[in-house]
Amino acid sequence: MKDKRILYVSSEVVPYLAENEVSIQSYEFPKMINDLGGQIRIFMPRYGNINERRHQLHEVIRLSGMNLVVNDMDMPLIIKVASIPKERIQVYFIDNDEYFKRKATFSDEEGNFFTDNDERAIFFAKGVVETVKKLNWVPDVIHVHGWMAALLPVYLKHYYKNEGIFTDTKIVSSIYNSGFEGTLETNFKDKLAFDAIGENALKTVEDPTFENLMKLTIDHSDALIIGSEELNPNLTKYIETSEKPFLPFEPKDKIKDEYVDFIRKNLF
Repeated sequence: MKDKRILYVSSEVVPYLAENEVSIQSYEFPKMINDLGGQIRIFMPRYGNINERRHQLHEVIRLSGMNLVVNDMDMPLIIKVASIPKERIQVYFIDNDEYFKRKATFSDEEGNFFTDNDERAIFFAKGVVETVKKLNWVPDVIHVHGWMAALLPVYLKHYYKNEGIFTDTKIVSSIYNSGFEGTLETNFKDKLAFDAIGENALKTVEDPTFENLMKLTIDHSDALIIGSEELNPNLTKYIETSEKPFLPFEPKDKIKDEYVDFIRKNLF
């Protein structure tokens, strides 16, 4: 794995957010590759409940400043960066006052799912790609974690399909049980159609549930990892019948060798 470039894109990462299976694995996998000499970058949203002073986030002026269009609206992109203590791993934070300033991740204090979570996911996907382009850091592999990052494979396969920088980049997605109840906004597919996401893809999210969003991610990934021990049976079956290489769930004490072998065999 020495000198291989792997970009990790996640909804949540420790130590910046609380521990759960998504945030923990979004830290553990990069650490594995970093320890083996790989080149690592991590991207996540800069939610308002992340303590910038404690974690020493600072804005990267040369990367900030562009506007991203989301559903025909210009939204300013702000990029911040920090380093995970003792690991020499840089974490880039996608920020925007409208989408990420609020002091919560996905829901308000009463547990109400934010109505603009669909647009936040679109903004995050575009923000990651545009920042990677500015960095001129071409990843060999992109590893996606969590539903807020789930649109990245979709945008790379459609909206950014003619970007030569990503021609040889492979996408692996970890699929978890950590999702949301109900649906994204009913016009979600119209917002994707605005960005020239294909009709066949949009059929998958005509009913924009968590399960269907994950199916959309599976459809646009090159390889898959089952990240939850008790994954939704419908998603497990969808992965198994996708005809794509996949790594079954492995406990923490076994995953390291399995993960590295899986990446080597299927994505390089």
